[in-house]
Amino acid sequence: MKRENKITIITALIFITAFSINHFFFDPQNSPKEVLKIGFVYDGDESIPYTNNFIRAQHTIEERFGENIQILSRSNVNPDDLEKTLTELVSKECSLIFTTSYSHAIIAKEFARMYPKIHFCQASGDNAAQEPVLKNYHTFMGEIYQGRYVSGIVAGMKLKELIDRNLIEEDEAKVGYVGAYPYPEVISGFTAFLLGVRSIVPQAKMLVTYTYTWSSFSEEKIKASYLINEGCHIISQHSDTIGPAVACEEAFDKIVFHVGYNQSMVNIAPTTSLTSTRINWTPYITGAVDAILKKKNIEKSIKGHAIGTDVGAGFDLGWVQMLELNSIITAEGTEEKVAKEIQAFKKGRRPVFVGNYIGVNPYDEDDTCDLRKEFKENEHSSAPSFCYILKDIITVEE
Repeated sequence: MKRENKITIITALIFITAFSINHFFFDPQNSPKEVLKIGFVYDGDESIPYTNNFIRAQHTIEERFGENIQILSRSNVNPDDLEKTLTELVSKECSLIFTTSYSHAIIAKEFARMYPKIHFCQASGDNAAQEPVLKNYHTFMGEIYQGRYVSGIVAGMKLKELIDRNLIEEDEAKVGYVGAYPYPEVISGFTAFLLGVRSIVPQAKMLVTYTYTWSSFSEEKIKASYLINEGCHIISQHSDTIGPAVACEEAFDKIVFHVGYNQSMVNIAPTTSLTSTRINWTPYITGAVDAILKKKNIEKSIKGHAIGTDVGAGFDLGWVQMLELNSIITAEGTEEKVAKEIQAFKKGRRPVFVGNYIGVNPYDEDDTCDLRKEFKENEHSSAPSFCYILKDIITVEE
């Protein structure tokens, strides 16, 4: 081979090698992708229906965004360990952190103040609009009063059926409610539930007990059993275990039915569980992750009712859902009635907190609410704000 040809070939090989190296290391398509690290802080685990709803949303974003994200989740985080957990997630370079319990809100916002480049999204929080207002601190929640109201309609139709069949007397139209704490979220929920019941059975009344814990099976079951023994024929709950459903199923000598929260309890209480409702956290969590990946504003990227850095929605956008109806035991016509009421909510035509009622703030007896003028829940925030006990029809036993 001639010397000139050898030189030409060697030169070509050097050029090709250099081009290949440059292409591999400097072509944007071959450069390492920036992975979004996302932290989740749970106060429970998969065994708790409330937490499991968030974990379902977590699994959805893992499937949707794949290698573009990395999840760091921490379960069973009690309030005393929250600062330590958030510090760990910050140190691991999470750019987006979801905190999922109302009790997390104050500390989560303080961390947002300390770390302005990290976005903190707080479920059920009510402090986004409080000073200081932070661009990187966000709150979100489904407008669950809608699901509570529809659940109440299911319960009311069953109660009416019991009366019509002479299984109970009209003056025995009594429902019970196991609440975790006397928070506005709980009070708003059981009020909406009762108003749904009374839309079918106008004389119905309610007895409420509190457990002062979110997830004690034994305490919830004890409280539900007490309500059953006090003559309540429908038991509902704003607590996180299946305790109330089990209490209803085991009350063989009583006429009692159950309405659940966060998960279907038909398989747990097949002869007593009528239906359940839940918040679907997936629309917000998916939208927030997509917004951060695309470097867009979270609130402008999510389909919901945004007020500053707070977003909520109801049946209209799938943030609130009714779970399966137990058709074996629900009253005739329940399915059709539920579908009609959900459509009314979607169209914005279903007022709930309205009627000839006076409510009293349990923390301030001088603060009252006259529902002859409608109270519009979630008008100013995604977190519920109705915090009044309706006189004469709701009794709270501490």
